[in-house]
Amino acid sequence: MSSVDVALVFGTRPEIVKLAGVARLLGPQARIVWTGQHWDAGLTTCFFEQYGLPRPHHLLTGVGGEARGQQIGRMIAALSDHFTKRPPAVAVVQGDTNTAAAGALGAHCAGIPVVHVEAGLRSFDDDMPEETNRRLIAPVADLHCAPTPTAAAHLLREGIDAGRVLVTGNTVVEATLETLPVEADAHRVLARYEVVRDAYVLATVHRPENTDDPARLAQLLDQLAAAGLPVLMPLHPRTRAAVDRYGLRRSVTRLRQIPPLDHATFLALARHCRLLVSDSGGVQEECTVLKRPLIVVRNSTERPEAVRAGFARLAQPGRQLACALREMLDDSTLTGRLARVPSPYGDGSASAEIVAAVRARYLTPDRTPGAQLPAPGYAPDRAGAVTAHRP
Repeated sequence: MSSVDVALVFGTRPEIVKLAGVARLLGPQARIVWTGQHWDAGLTTCFFEQYGLPRPHHLLTGVGGEARGQQIGRMIAALSDHFTKRPPAVAVVQGDTNTAAAGALGAHCAGIPVVHVEAGLRSFDDDMPEETNRRLIAPVADLHCAPTPTAAAHLLREGIDAGRVLVTGNTVVEATLETLPVEADAHRVLARYEVVRDAYVLATVHRPENTDDPARLAQLLDQLAAAGLPVLMPLHPRTRAAVDRYGLRRSVTRLRQIPPLDHATFLALARHCRLLVSDSGGVQEECTVLKRPLIVVRNSTERPEAVRAGFARLAQPGRQLACALREMLDDSTLTGRLARVPSPYGDGSASAEIVAAVRARYLTPDRTPGAQLPAPGYAPDRAGAVTAHRP
Protein backbone atom coordinates (compact mmCIF):
# COMPACT_ATOMS: atom_id res chain seq x y z
CA MET A 1 0.00 0.00 0.00
CA SER A 2 1.19 3.53 -0.80
CA SER A 3 -0.01 7.08 -1.31
CA VAL A 4 -1.76 6.01 -4.54
CA ASP A 5 -4.25 3.82 -2.68
CA VAL A 6 -7.64 4.65 -1.16
CA ALA A 7 -8.30 3.85 2.50
CA LEU A 8 -11.85 2.57 3.04
CA VAL A 9 -12.69 2.77 6.73
CA PHE A 10 -15.15 0.04 7.80
CA GLY A 11 -16.37 -0.82 11.27
CA THR A 12 -19.98 -2.00 11.01
CA ARG A 13 -22.03 -4.36 8.88
CA PRO A 14 -23.88 -1.58 7.01
CA GLU A 15 -20.55 -0.05 6.04
CA ILE A 16 -19.43 -3.36 4.56
CA VAL A 17 -22.65 -3.59 2.56
CA LYS A 18 -22.55 -0.02 1.31
CA LEU A 19 -18.83 0.25 0.52
CA ALA A 20 -18.31 -3.24 -0.93
CA GLY A 21 -19.12 -2.06 -4.46
CA VAL A 22 -16.68 0.83 -4.12
CA ALA A 23 -14.00 -1.56 -2.85
CA ARG A 24 -14.50 -4.00 -5.70
CA LEU A 25 -14.34 -1.26 -8.33
CA LEU A 26 -11.13 0.15 -6.81
CA GLY A 27 -9.59 -3.33 -6.83
CA PRO A 28 -5.95 -3.35 -5.65
CA GLN A 29 -6.14 0.39 -4.97
CA ALA A 30 -8.52 -0.26 -2.03
CA ARG A 31 -6.98 -0.40 1.44
CA ILE A 32 -9.57 -1.84 3.82
CA VAL A 33 -9.20 -0.54 7.36
CA TRP A 34 -11.37 -2.37 9.90
CA THR A 35 -12.06 -0.65 13.23
CA GLY A 36 -13.96 -3.51 14.87
CA GLN A 37 -16.86 -1.36 16.07
CA HIS A 38 -19.06 -4.40 15.37
CA TRP A 39 -16.95 -7.02 17.06
CA ASP A 40 -19.16 -10.11 16.81
CA ALA A 41 -17.43 -12.29 14.19
CA GLY A 42 -20.67 -14.09 13.42
CA LEU A 43 -22.23 -10.79 12.40
CA THR A 44 -19.30 -9.43 10.39
CA THR A 45 -17.10 -12.16 8.91
CA CYS A 46 -19.93 -13.54 6.82
CA PHE A 47 -20.52 -10.07 5.38
CA PHE A 48 -16.91 -9.80 4.17
CA GLU A 49 -17.16 -13.26 2.63
CA GLN A 50 -20.58 -12.64 1.11
CA TYR A 51 -19.38 -9.50 -0.66
CA GLY A 52 -16.14 -11.06 -1.90
CA LEU A 53 -13.92 -8.67 0.02
CA PRO A 54 -10.37 -9.52 1.09
CA ARG A 55 -9.31 -9.65 4.70
CA PRO A 56 -8.74 -6.13 6.06
CA HIS A 57 -5.31 -4.68 5.40
CA HIS A 58 -5.26 -2.97 8.79
CA LEU A 59 -7.22 -3.86 11.94
CA LEU A 60 -7.83 -1.90 15.12
CA THR A 61 -8.19 -3.66 18.46
CA GLY A 62 -9.88 -2.81 21.75
CA VAL A 63 -12.70 -0.80 20.17
CA GLY A 64 -15.76 -3.07 20.14
CA GLY A 65 -18.01 -2.81 23.18
CA GLU A 66 -16.48 0.38 24.54
CA ALA A 67 -18.54 3.40 25.58
CA ARG A 68 -19.06 5.86 22.73
CA GLY A 69 -16.55 8.47 23.91
CA GLN A 70 -13.82 5.95 24.55
CA GLN A 71 -14.57 4.16 21.30
CA ILE A 72 -14.36 7.27 19.15
CA GLY A 73 -11.27 8.55 20.98
CA ARG A 74 -9.38 5.29 20.56
CA MET A 75 -10.31 5.04 16.91
CA ILE A 76 -9.22 8.61 16.14
CA ALA A 77 -5.83 8.06 17.80
CA ALA A 78 -5.23 4.71 16.10
CA LEU A 79 -6.40 5.84 12.66
CA SER A 80 -4.47 9.10 12.79
CA ASP A 81 -1.33 7.13 13.68
CA HIS A 82 -1.91 4.63 10.86
CA PHE A 83 -2.57 7.32 8.25
CA THR A 84 0.47 9.31 9.37
CA LYS A 85 2.77 6.30 9.05
CA ARG A 86 1.23 5.01 5.81
CA PRO A 87 -0.61 7.90 4.16
CA PRO A 88 -3.16 6.95 1.51
CA ALA A 89 -4.19 9.32 -1.26
CA VAL A 90 -7.58 9.72 0.37
CA ALA A 91 -9.74 8.18 3.10
CA VAL A 92 -13.36 7.19 2.43
CA VAL A 93 -15.91 6.97 5.22
CA GLN A 94 -19.56 6.01 4.94
CA GLY A 95 -22.65 7.11 6.79
CA ASP A 96 -22.97 8.23 10.39
CA THR A 97 -21.39 5.62 12.63
CA ASN A 98 -18.75 6.17 15.30
CA THR A 99 -16.35 4.60 12.82
CA ALA A 100 -17.25 7.14 10.13
CA ALA A 101 -16.77 10.09 12.49
CA ALA A 102 -13.48 8.73 13.82
CA GLY A 103 -12.27 7.83 10.34
CA ALA A 104 -12.91 11.34 9.07
CA LEU A 105 -11.32 13.04 12.08
CA GLY A 106 -8.37 10.63 12.17
CA ALA A 107 -7.63 11.20 8.50
CA HIS A 108 -8.04 14.96 8.88
CA CYS A 109 -5.57 15.00 11.77
CA ALA A 110 -3.07 13.18 9.55
CA GLY A 111 -3.56 15.63 6.68
CA ILE A 112 -5.41 13.12 4.48
CA PRO A 113 -8.41 14.33 2.41
CA VAL A 114 -11.73 12.74 3.31
CA VAL A 115 -14.55 11.54 1.05
CA HIS A 116 -17.88 11.13 2.83
CA VAL A 117 -20.24 8.63 1.21
CA GLU A 118 -23.91 9.13 2.12
CA ALA A 119 -23.25 12.74 3.08
CA GLY A 120 -25.84 15.35 3.96
CA LEU A 121 -28.43 13.25 5.79
CA ARG A 122 -30.03 15.22 8.62
CA SER A 123 -32.68 14.28 11.18
CA PHE A 124 -32.41 17.62 13.05
CA ASP A 125 -32.69 15.54 16.22
CA ASP A 126 -29.76 16.28 18.50
CA ASP A 127 -30.62 13.33 20.74
CA MET A 128 -29.41 10.97 17.99
CA PRO A 129 -25.70 10.11 18.27
CA GLU A 130 -25.72 9.57 14.51
CA GLU A 131 -26.76 13.19 13.94
CA THR A 132 -23.73 14.37 15.90
CA ASN A 133 -21.49 12.07 13.89
CA ARG A 134 -22.86 13.40 10.59
CA ARG A 135 -22.27 16.99 11.67
CA LEU A 136 -18.72 16.19 12.85
CA ILE A 137 -17.82 14.77 9.45
CA ALA A 138 -19.19 17.58 7.28
CA PRO A 139 -16.65 20.33 8.10
CA VAL A 140 -13.61 18.08 7.52
CA ALA A 141 -14.77 16.25 4.39
CA ASP A 142 -13.19 17.31 1.10
CA LEU A 143 -15.81 15.62 -1.10
CA HIS A 144 -19.42 14.99 -0.07
CA CYS A 145 -21.18 12.19 -1.97
CA ALA A 146 -24.82 12.97 -1.28
CA PRO A 147 -27.36 10.22 -2.01
CA THR A 148 -30.25 12.52 -2.89
CA PRO A 149 -30.98 16.14 -3.82
CA THR A 150 -32.43 16.66 -0.33
CA ALA A 151 -29.16 15.60 1.29
CA ALA A 152 -27.20 17.87 -1.05
CA ALA A 153 -29.45 20.81 -0.20
CA HIS A 154 -28.75 20.32 3.51
CA LEU A 155 -25.02 20.60 2.85
CA LEU A 156 -25.40 23.74 0.77
CA ARG A 157 -27.49 25.37 3.50
CA GLU A 158 -24.70 24.58 5.96
CA GLY A 159 -22.21 26.46 3.82
CA ILE A 160 -20.49 23.56 2.05
CA ASP A 161 -19.14 24.70 -1.31
CA ALA A 162 -21.20 23.34 -4.21
CA GLY A 163 -18.04 22.20 -5.96
CA ARG A 164 -17.45 19.72 -3.15
CA VAL A 165 -20.93 18.17 -3.29
CA LEU A 166 -21.72 15.38 -5.71
CA VAL A 167 -25.18 13.79 -5.97
CA THR A 168 -24.54 10.10 -6.64
CA GLY A 169 -27.53 8.13 -5.43
CA ASN A 170 -27.09 5.62 -2.63
CA THR A 171 -24.85 2.56 -2.91
CA VAL A 172 -27.51 0.54 -1.06
CA VAL A 173 -29.45 0.26 -4.33
CA GLU A 174 -26.82 -1.80 -6.16
CA ALA A 175 -25.93 -3.69 -2.98
CA THR A 176 -29.56 -4.75 -2.58
CA LEU A 177 -30.05 -5.68 -6.23
CA GLU A 178 -26.80 -7.68 -6.33
CA THR A 179 -27.47 -9.53 -3.08
CA LEU A 180 -31.19 -10.29 -3.35
CA PRO A 181 -31.53 -14.05 -3.90
CA VAL A 182 -33.33 -15.39 -6.95
CA GLU A 183 -36.91 -16.46 -6.35
CA ALA A 184 -36.15 -20.17 -6.00
CA ASP A 185 -33.60 -19.46 -3.25
CA ALA A 186 -35.90 -16.95 -1.60
CA HIS A 187 -38.68 -19.53 -1.42
CA ARG A 188 -36.29 -21.92 0.31
CA VAL A 189 -35.53 -19.22 2.86
CA LEU A 190 -39.23 -18.73 3.56
CA ALA A 191 -39.66 -22.50 3.97
CA ARG A 192 -36.73 -22.63 6.38
CA TYR A 193 -38.36 -20.01 8.61
CA GLU A 194 -41.83 -21.51 8.13
CA VAL A 195 -43.51 -18.40 6.81
CA VAL A 196 -45.78 -17.76 3.82
CA ARG A 197 -45.31 -14.96 1.33
CA ASP A 198 -47.20 -11.76 2.28
CA ALA A 199 -48.40 -13.34 5.54
CA TYR A 200 -45.78 -12.30 8.10
CA VAL A 201 -44.06 -9.25 9.59
CA LEU A 202 -40.27 -8.83 9.70
CA ALA A 203 -39.05 -6.64 12.56
CA THR A 204 -35.62 -5.37 13.62
CA VAL A 205 -34.94 -3.20 16.67
CA HIS A 206 -31.55 -2.03 17.89
CA ARG A 207 -31.40 1.74 18.40
CA PRO A 208 -30.85 3.11 21.93
CA GLU A 209 -34.07 5.16 21.82
CA ASN A 210 -35.93 1.83 21.77
CA THR A 211 -33.60 -0.53 23.65
CA ASP A 212 -32.57 1.81 26.50
CA ASP A 213 -36.13 2.65 27.59
CA PRO A 214 -37.72 -0.39 29.28
CA ALA A 215 -41.31 0.91 29.05
CA ARG A 216 -40.92 1.80 25.38
CA LEU A 217 -39.27 -1.51 24.50
CA ALA A 218 -41.98 -3.48 26.37
CA GLN A 219 -44.73 -1.59 24.56
CA LEU A 220 -43.04 -2.10 21.19
CA LEU A 221 -42.71 -5.85 21.73
CA ASP A 222 -46.30 -6.18 22.95
CA GLN A 223 -47.68 -4.24 19.99
CA LEU A 224 -45.73 -6.39 17.55
CA ALA A 225 -47.04 -9.53 19.24
CA ALA A 226 -50.59 -8.24 18.78
CA ALA A 227 -50.15 -7.53 15.05
CA GLY A 228 -52.24 -10.55 14.03
CA LEU A 229 -49.53 -12.12 11.84
CA PRO A 230 -46.39 -14.09 12.69
CA VAL A 231 -43.58 -11.65 13.51
CA LEU A 232 -40.02 -12.74 12.67
CA MET A 233 -37.50 -10.84 14.78
CA PRO A 234 -33.74 -11.39 14.48
CA LEU A 235 -32.53 -10.21 17.88
CA HIS A 236 -29.66 -7.74 17.80
CA PRO A 237 -27.15 -8.30 20.66
CA ARG A 238 -28.11 -4.91 22.18
CA THR A 239 -31.80 -5.82 22.06
CA ARG A 240 -31.19 -9.26 23.54
CA ALA A 241 -29.22 -7.70 26.41
CA ALA A 242 -32.00 -5.15 27.02
CA VAL A 243 -34.65 -7.89 27.07
CA ASP A 244 -32.70 -9.75 29.73
CA ARG A 245 -31.88 -6.59 31.69
CA TYR A 246 -35.48 -5.40 31.87
CA GLY A 247 -37.08 -8.82 32.41
CA LEU A 248 -38.90 -8.80 29.07
CA ARG A 249 -38.22 -12.39 28.10
CA ARG A 250 -41.92 -13.24 28.34
CA SER A 251 -42.80 -10.43 25.92
CA VAL A 252 -40.22 -11.42 23.33
CA THR A 253 -41.20 -15.10 23.42
CA ARG A 254 -44.53 -14.12 21.83
CA LEU A 255 -42.53 -13.26 18.70
CA ARG A 256 -40.66 -15.61 16.38
CA GLN A 257 -37.09 -14.96 17.54
CA ILE A 258 -34.45 -15.93 15.00
CA PRO A 259 -30.66 -15.60 15.00
CA PRO A 260 -28.97 -12.60 13.32
CA LEU A 261 -29.19 -12.90 9.54
CA ASP A 262 -26.69 -12.54 6.74
CA HIS A 263 -27.68 -9.87 4.27
CA ALA A 264 -29.02 -12.14 1.53
CA THR A 265 -31.29 -14.02 3.93
CA PHE A 266 -32.59 -10.78 5.39
CA LEU A 267 -33.36 -9.41 1.93
CA ALA A 268 -35.18 -12.61 0.94
CA LEU A 269 -37.40 -12.36 4.01
CA ALA A 270 -37.89 -8.60 3.58
CA ARG A 271 -38.82 -8.95 -0.09
CA HIS A 272 -41.74 -11.29 0.66
CA CYS A 273 -43.06 -10.02 4.00
CA ARG A 274 -46.37 -8.22 4.36
CA LEU A 275 -44.79 -5.44 6.40
CA LEU A 276 -41.41 -4.35 7.72
CA VAL A 277 -41.05 -2.75 11.16
CA SER A 278 -37.62 -1.38 11.97
CA ASP A 279 -35.56 1.42 13.48
CA SER A 280 -32.72 0.80 11.00
CA GLY A 281 -31.55 3.48 8.62
CA GLY A 282 -30.52 1.00 5.95
CA VAL A 283 -33.90 -0.75 5.95
CA GLN A 284 -35.52 2.61 5.14
CA GLU A 285 -33.49 2.58 1.94
CA GLU A 286 -33.75 -1.13 1.15
CA CYS A 287 -37.55 -1.12 1.36
CA THR A 288 -37.66 1.30 -1.60
CA VAL A 289 -35.72 -1.20 -3.72
CA LEU A 290 -37.68 -4.23 -2.47
CA LYS A 291 -41.01 -2.37 -2.87
CA ARG A 292 -42.21 -3.28 0.62
CA PRO A 293 -43.95 -1.03 3.18
CA LEU A 294 -42.10 -0.09 6.36
CA ILE A 295 -43.01 1.33 9.75
CA VAL A 296 -40.04 3.28 11.14
CA VAL A 297 -40.22 2.98 14.93
CA ARG A 298 -38.26 6.08 15.77
CA ASN A 299 -38.78 9.65 16.93
CA SER A 300 -37.29 11.14 13.77
CA THR A 301 -35.68 10.12 10.51
CA GLU A 302 -32.83 11.40 8.39
CA ARG A 303 -34.31 9.65 5.35
CA PRO A 304 -37.52 11.57 4.58
CA GLU A 305 -37.36 10.53 0.92
CA ALA A 306 -38.70 7.06 1.76
CA VAL A 307 -41.58 8.62 3.69
CA ARG A 308 -42.42 11.11 0.94
CA ALA A 309 -42.39 8.33 -1.68
CA GLY A 310 -44.93 6.35 0.35
CA PHE A 311 -42.70 3.42 1.34
CA ALA A 312 -42.20 4.34 4.99
CA ARG A 313 -44.25 5.74 7.86
CA LEU A 314 -42.75 7.16 11.03
CA ALA A 315 -44.43 5.92 14.22
CA GLN A 316 -43.44 5.80 17.88
CA PRO A 317 -44.56 2.89 20.07
CA GLY A 318 -48.01 3.56 21.46
CA ARG A 319 -50.96 5.08 19.63
CA GLN A 320 -48.92 5.95 16.52
CA LEU A 321 -47.58 2.43 16.09
CA ALA A 322 -50.96 0.82 16.78
CA CYS A 323 -52.60 2.99 14.12
CA ALA A 324 -49.81 2.37 11.59
CA LEU A 325 -49.91 -1.39 12.10
CA ARG A 326 -53.67 -1.54 11.69
CA GLU A 327 -53.84 0.70 8.63
CA MET A 328 -50.86 -0.74 6.75
CA LEU A 329 -51.75 -4.38 7.41
CA ASP A 330 -55.37 -3.78 6.40
CA ASP A 331 -54.43 -2.03 3.13
CA SER A 332 -54.50 -4.88 0.61
CA THR A 333 -53.47 -2.62 -2.27
CA LEU A 334 -50.40 -1.10 -0.63
CA THR A 335 -47.70 -3.41 -1.98
CA GLY A 336 -49.21 -3.26 -5.44
CA ARG A 337 -49.02 0.53 -5.44
CA LEU A 338 -45.45 0.54 -4.14
CA ALA A 339 -44.33 -1.83 -6.90
CA ARG A 340 -44.77 1.04 -9.38
CA VAL A 341 -42.91 3.67 -7.35
CA PRO A 342 -39.22 4.25 -8.23
CA SER A 343 -36.68 4.31 -5.44
CA PRO A 344 -35.68 7.86 -4.49
CA TYR A 345 -32.13 6.61 -3.87
CA GLY A 346 -31.03 6.22 -7.48
CA ASP A 347 -30.62 3.64 -10.20
CA GLY A 348 -27.79 1.47 -8.88
CA SER A 349 -24.83 3.39 -10.30
CA ALA A 350 -23.72 5.17 -7.11
CA SER A 351 -20.57 3.08 -6.52
CA ALA A 352 -19.36 3.73 -10.06
CA GLU A 353 -20.05 7.46 -9.70
CA ILE A 354 -18.13 7.61 -6.43
CA VAL A 355 -15.13 5.68 -7.75
CA ALA A 356 -14.99 7.83 -10.89
CA ALA A 357 -14.93 10.97 -8.74
CA VAL A 358 -12.27 9.57 -6.39
CA ARG A 359 -10.00 8.54 -9.25
CA ALA A 360 -10.36 11.84 -11.09
CA ARG A 361 -9.88 13.96 -7.99
CA TYR A 362 -7.22 12.07 -6.04
CA LEU A 363 -5.57 9.38 -8.17
CA THR A 364 -5.01 11.14 -11.51
CA PRO A 365 -1.50 12.66 -11.70
CA ASP A 366 -2.61 15.88 -13.36
CA ARG A 367 -5.37 16.60 -10.83
CA THR A 368 -4.64 18.50 -7.65
CA PRO A 369 -6.26 17.04 -4.53
CA GLY A 370 -9.12 19.26 -3.46
CA ALA A 371 -9.58 20.80 -6.91
CA GLN A 372 -13.07 22.04 -7.58
CA LEU A 373 -15.63 19.75 -9.20
CA PRO A 374 -18.37 21.04 -11.49
CA ALA A 375 -21.54 22.09 -9.71
CA PRO A 376 -23.75 18.99 -9.30
CA GLY A 377 -27.23 18.49 -10.64
CA TYR A 378 -29.84 17.98 -7.96
CA ALA A 379 -33.00 16.95 -9.79
CA PRO A 380 -34.11 13.32 -10.16
CA ASP A 381 -34.67 12.25 -13.75
CA ARG A 382 -37.92 10.74 -14.96
CA ALA A 383 -37.01 7.24 -13.75
CA GLY A 384 -36.27 8.52 -10.25
CA ALA A 385 -32.50 8.13 -10.61
CA VAL A 386 -30.40 10.93 -9.19
CA THR A 387 -28.36 12.88 -11.73
CA ALA A 388 -24.69 13.37 -10.89
CA HIS A 389 -21.84 15.12 -12.67
CA ARG A 390 -18.65 13.21 -13.22
CA PRO A 391 -15.57 15.39 -12.79
